[in-house]
Amino acid sequence: MNILILGAAGMVGRKLAERLARERQLGGRAIAAMRLHDVVMPMAPAGAGFPVHCEESDFAMPGAAERLIADRPDVIFHLAAIVSGEAELDFEKGYRINLDGTRMLFEAIRRVGDGYRPRVVFTSSIAAFGGPYPEAIGDEFVNAPLTSYGTQKVIGELLLADFTRRGIFDGIGIRLPTICVRPGKPNKAASGFFSGIIREPLIGMEAALPVSDDLRHFHASPRSAVGFLVHAAGIDGAAVGLRRNLTMPGVSVTVGEQIAALRRIGGEKVVARIRREPDPFIQGLVAGWPRNFDPRRALSLGFRAEASFDDILRVHIEDELGGVIA
Repeated sequence: MNILILGAAGMVGRKLAERLARERQLGGRAIAAMRLHDVVMPMAPAGAGFPVHCEESDFAMPGAAERLIADRPDVIFHLAAIVSGEAELDFEKGYRINLDGTRMLFEAIRRVGDGYRPRVVFTSSIAAFGGPYPEAIGDEFVNAPLTSYGTQKVIGELLLADFTRRGIFDGIGIRLPTICVRPGKPNKAASGFFSGIIREPLIGMEAALPVSDDLRHFHASPRSAVGFLVHAAGIDGAAVGLRRNLTMPGVSVTVGEQIAALRRIGGEKVVARIRREPDPFIQGLVAGWPRNFDPRRALSLGFRAEASFDDILRVHIEDELGGVIA
């Protein structure tokens, strides 16, 4: 089996590559080779028992997608995207990467023909939904995004469903919750503060909180995100049915409940490193975001996430901090 990961230099892409290199199989099939691609050079994971080819380019440039699928990968993980805040600030760039790049990839697969029909796992987002919201968004709730990023992801979902219906590829779209706690440096995602108010205090640094404590949002850990991707790659398409895009499970908490979990696990000294700095731009973006979900379809198909925000914190401390809190 050959694997292609687009967006492999990002946090989730890197962790996905590391897991595949460690397990050396996907869905019960041995991995023969893996190609990692991003706009910056991704790093090959250590210990892979198969060839790993790393390359950097702009995948939304004409001809790039054709080169990436020239060796006919069996599974394509499409994680490449401009994140929410950047897509809102740079309208043209968001549509060029998130929409045009996605369609170029799908079209490149279509033009191969000759019976080539890979599994395509597309990372969408809960930004696909817009208010007014019910108490918990179910599988039947309409996709009506309130941001450019969400709009781009919904169009990608529709393309994935149509190309799958036409037999061009076998696609599964997964709407990721906000991934928390993200390791490393902050990115340009508007949701970055959800991780920042946990990540920085746990390593002895201050963090800015731009929103109020009563803001509610939906989260899953990086470990769960990788688990979603791996499960989606091997799931039976017939069991998924015609509706190929699924909202993933997660944990709905307020910012105040996040901080309470941090206090339980890290103590008052750690919580004291959070400083409140209201940001009208961030507040305006997150005001229209969904708060809670009832992802029954995904759960019935075997997707799993943490049961509490305390669990998410423990995953971060275990995976990123070696169990040590500053």
